[in-house]
Formats: sequence, structure tokens, C-alpha cells
Amino acid sequence: MTEEKSKPLAAPVKLADFVEYAEGSVVSREVIKKDTGNVTLFAFDAGQGLSEHTAPFDAMVHVLDGEAEIFVGGERNLVGSGEAIIMPANVPHSLNAASRFKMALIMIKAKS
Repeated sequence: MTEEKSKPLAAPVKLADFVEYAEGSVVSREVIKKDTGNVTLFAFDAGQGLSEHTAPFDAMVHVLDGEAEIFVGGERNLVGSGEAIIMPANVPHSLNAASRFKMALIMIKAKS
């Protein structure tokens, strides 16, 4: 019997261990990608970020390590390890890394 490598493991994991920091960079790793949404892990070095943009679907950021400065609709939020923030569809958002941090980005796509 062969194991299907495309299926996620059904065992507890530490998501922060699935993506590593890189000096002066943003590193990402896609964990789940489906038509209905996806989960991507990110590691941001200090001074890195994502410029303001919008998405056509709701998203949630869960900070896994460190602290992120996340702007949603122009409002500044400090989100620390173990905390999460929702970014509603079509609302401008951006983020900055005052120090290194890791996050999971969970996006849920609306039915078309």
C-alpha cells in the first residue's frame, strides 16, 4: 500500500516550524490550496512587509511568533504571538514587521 503524498498529515504540528526566517526577506510556504481557500505560512524579517492591497474574500492572520503591525481599513493593530485578526473582503490592508514574526494566512473564498 502506498501513501498519498498530496494529503496533509493527520497529526499535531507546530506551524511556526514549517517556515524559517531569512535575513532581509519574506519567506512563504503554502500548506493547503483548494478552490475554496488556502493556508499559507509566512516568516517576515524585521523591516519587511506587504504594501496596502485588497482581496475579494475574507482572510485571517494568526501570528505564530513575534509581533506584527497590521493595518485594516487604515486602523493600526499590533497583533502578537497567539493572536489573530480578520481582514474583511475588499477592505484595504497592509502589514509591517517592526521585528521578525511568523504568521499563518487563512483565506476563505466565496462561491462564484
